[in-house]
Amino acid sequence: MDLDLGQVRAFVLAADALHFGRAAEALSISQQALSKRVARLESLLGAELFVRDGRGVRLSEAGHRFLGPARRALTAGEAAVVAVTGERRPLRIDVWGHLYAPMRTMARIAERAADRAGEPPFALGHGRDLPSVTAALLHGEIDAAFGRVHPPLPAGLAHRLVRLEPVDAVLGAGHPLADEPALRPGQLRGGVLWAPGALDRLDFLHRFAAHFGIAERAEGANLGLDHFLAELVADPRRFSLMPADVPLPAVPGLRSVPLVEPTPLYAWSLLWAGENGHPGLRRLAAACAAEARSSRWLEYDPARDWLPEPHLPAGTAAGMTSVVAEGDFG
Repeated sequence: MDLDLGQVRAFVLAADALHFGRAAEALSISQQALSKRVARLESLLGAELFVRDGRGVRLSEAGHRFLGPARRALTAGEAAVVAVTGERRPLRIDVWGHLYAPMRTMARIAERAADRAGEPPFALGHGRDLPSVTAALLHGEIDAAFGRVHPPLPAGLAHRLVRLEPVDAVLGAGHPLADEPALRPGQLRGGVLWAPGALDRLDFLHRFAAHFGIAERAEGANLGLDHFLAELVADPRRFSLMPADVPLPAVPGLRSVPLVEPTPLYAWSLLWAGENGHPGLRRLAAACAAEARSSRWLEYDPARDWLPEPHLPAGTAAGMTSVVAEGDFG
């Protein structure tokens, strides 16, 4: 049985959109032409891939089984063409955790990767959250992503730790601890942790609060960093956490105080589908490792620093200073 990748692509786009019109528009063909491609594919396979009723279309059981292998077939076909023609599309990369400004780190890595390759290392995609990014990776919509990774991750994904960034406490000038030169995390127990969304969806803040006994929490909408910090300053009991290198806006009365004994570290990782063969992915991973070495981004001392447990480097013994290896860790 010989599959026509044009028909497979029509099926995948229709399965993603569950709307033949939008899928046809994405392929720049008529809806009638797309329907014919899907019908030919169903005839070849001897099974209906969609259930069509008065409410629209949905995947049949056969369609659900076919979708994953169909995506992999398209990825393999694209890799085969690139291997012969040398034609390359940009590496498609997404970021998440926008309040913590992930592009600060990616910009430095991009400069290094561009210098090596002589071309832009990637094209930036939409901003989304970790669940959306993992789905996009598995569907082949993007090639890689950058942000804070935490379990559980779906099977088929790999990630490399890129940066461990110290975290500061941010609070308003009216907070009783605002004038301290440094703070231990336990000193924040009397305050209110201000979160840009539901805390159970913000893994780092959630684990920090649980580990250091922060009982009082308040949640607001993520309407951008300026709004988030202005709302924080308005209440003298509130505090939050920000990576130390994030450039803070000029919010009147805002204070940023280093956290010590231990210093919380925010873990940034590169994430990709294990079977992705885009040649730019290896270059980007190499640039991540080189920048991490030269900038000493992966230094970690368990006697001095704190990481949420899922991010503790494998084999690190308590009380021993460790520099995380540049290989994958998960």
